[in-house]
Amino acid sequence: MAKRFVRQRRNDDVGNSVINRSLACLRRMLNLAKREKKIHDVPFIEFQKEPPARKGFLEREKFDHLIGLLPTHLRPLVTLLYEDGTRVGESWQIEWPQVDLDARLIRLEPEQTKTDEGRILPLSSALVNMLAEIEPKTGRVFDGTNLRKEWVKACAAAGLGRIIEVEGKPYDPRYEGLTLHDLRRSAIRDFVRSGTLERVAMQISGHKTRSVFDRYNIVSTEDVSKAMRAKESASLGTPQREQQALKAGDE
Repeated sequence: MAKRFVRQRRNDDVGNSVINRSLACLRRMLNLAKREKKIHDVPFIEFQKEPPARKGFLEREKFDHLIGLLPTHLRPLVTLLYEDGTRVGESWQIEWPQVDLDARLIRLEPEQTKTDEGRILPLSSALVNMLAEIEPKTGRVFDGTNLRKEWVKACAAAGLGRIIEVEGKPYDPRYEGLTLHDLRRSAIRDFVRSGTLERVAMQISGHKTRSVFDRYNIVSTEDVSKAMRAKESASLGTPQREQQALKAGDE
């Protein structure tokens, strides 16, 4: 039955990642049934090979260009996603009493987070200025009206994605390119590259396991090049560095 289910979902053009989530639910139900002694054994459920995890991230210069292409009401939300690596669902729930613009902090309540643990989010000067201009300061802080639609349009205009027309679906095109979740990867990468302790970065982003955090902490070509330049610089012997310093002093 599980194999038939997989074949049917593939015929529906559903990817292996989505299929595996359904199979995981089925396996969980079977395990619960066995625990309640409704079935004797749990049959083997074969999961499908999933594609590699996405590795998209956005450099600051490209983000600054992208944010200018978004409607004004979406800029605070997208800036928070890029700078703090919060989840979209968490960000939408934030209300004004949780915001302290003077301290430049937002307090996430446990019931608002995926991990059921409260967190403190630091705010950049740019985001503080955006939030200071919003009036009235009641209810939800971040406005996500038409977020997905405007995101696709802005990414296409910035050359970070493309909109593909689908035959027979003139109002439902397909999109390929930068995703909102890539902003989460970008935030984590930038925190680590700026010297933030990894445990602090994990606390801000809300990651509980190191394995998932490491998947988001993406290494770029420039990171590899910098590593070699740093290694070459460190390999200069102490006597050579002292000679260089003395020479500079004589000059």
